[in-house]
Amino acid sequence: MAVKITGIHHIALKACGLEDFDKMVTFYRDILGLPVVRSWGEGEGIGMMLDTGAGLLEIFANGENYPGQGALRHLAFDVEDTDACIEAVRAAGYEITMEPTDIVIASEIPYPARIGFCIGPVGEDVEFFQVK
Repeated sequence: MAVKITGIHHIALKACGLEDFDKMVTFYRDILGLPVVRSWGEGEGIGMMLDTGAGLLEIFANGENYPGQGALRHLAFDVEDTDACIEAVRAAGYEITMEPTDIVIASEIPYPARIGFCIGPVGEDVEFFQVK
């Protein structure tokens, strides 16, 4: 039987403790508006899943350290308005690492987009990707 992947179910981020977990909840739920699908646990065992519209973002409080960037370069959200996302995270005090910029990915069929980046609540790179 052939393997068939039907999509990405979730991406998981582990906060190092409750303080960082609360920062992640504020950023992803409150600022970016991702709805909570489910939550569980208490103390360091707390976690939740948020709906991105095309998969889930799972966050935990029980991480032990933040490893280097590794193979995961960034989280990219498909958005309707890159500029509005950048302004929302800027207003909340997050560092913007790339202002909204129009690009064209030079693929077989050119792929125009408007992108912007910020640093998330625990140092992760977050991209806002608006297909043009």
